[in-house]
Amino acid sequence: MKLLIVGATGTLGRQIVRQALDKGHHVRCLVRNARKAAFLKEWGAELIIGNLCKPQTLLPALEGMEAIIDAAAARPTDTLSMKQVDWEGKVNLIQAAQKTGVNRYIFFSILKAEKYPEVPLMEIKYCTENFLIASGLNYTILRPCGFMQGLIGQYAVPILDNQAVWITGESSPIAYMDTQDAAKLTIRVLEVPETEKQTYPLVGTKAWTAEEIIQLCEKLSDKTAKIARVPLGLLRFLRGFTRFFQWTYNISDRLAFAEVLASGTSLNASMDELYQTLGLDPKETTTLESYLKEYFSRILKKLKEIDYEKSKSKKKKKTPFKSSV
Repeated sequence: MKLLIVGATGTLGRQIVRQALDKGHHVRCLVRNARKAAFLKEWGAELIIGNLCKPQTLLPALEGMEAIIDAAAARPTDTLSMKQVDWEGKVNLIQAAQKTGVNRYIFFSILKAEKYPEVPLMEIKYCTENFLIASGLNYTILRPCGFMQGLIGQYAVPILDNQAVWITGESSPIAYMDTQDAAKLTIRVLEVPETEKQTYPLVGTKAWTAEEIIQLCEKLSDKTAKIARVPLGLLRFLRGFTRFFQWTYNISDRLAFAEVLASGTSLNASMDELYQTLGLDPKETTTLESYLKEYFSRILKKLKEIDYEKSKSKKKKKTPFKSSV
């Protein structure tokens, strides 16, 4: 198929690009910065400059395409607000799809988005779901709750560096998924007509609390974590404070989402229906244990090699003492 992938430089988006190319699809990526997306072109994807918030750039990007995979999301550091990217931008893209006749649309929302109307990110995602459903397009909505790749910087790296691991309140059990598995499922969804006009959760094999992830990292790294807790009250104060400044709106909205993660409410769901529809074996899904085990074994091996090289280099610099008679 001829696919337009939006959000292709992100953690999930790049894996979708890689998987789509490996499956032989023609991939076009809508990007704002060609230089930052150069690696996608090296992989074999076509790049086209555009912006969700500039509707006039979307029609040329959709020309000749058969499906859209929408993995775009505003980042906390973006100059554009979450509302501009995740709501207005998505509305622009859906309307452009209608105008150009690109009927197939894959959208990434968030698990249980409808349950948190007071959280901007969740409300926007749920409103976008409803707008897409009402559009008449052959949509599939996928609802992840978290990806394993984000846990490396949050837990693994601080523990290896003997730095504090920050956790909040009563941590919610979250069923993290490997982005590579999410990408494989996404491309498979395009191949199965029964997934049209359906909504599915996109979650891992088990829900993990922050404490359980820390314990696993400690076991795999043979190190003890330094845990620092952020009171929920402080999160709420910071959220309110950052709302005063336009350039910190995205940070404030993310802090609101952090409250959900600190609420203790489980973010998990059954994937049985999706696996059955796609004809895939759930046992092939990456577990968090195997993902972190592979990461730590690779990093610890590299650290040993670096220590060995440093030790060898020091020995070479030492000059043997020779006594003179």
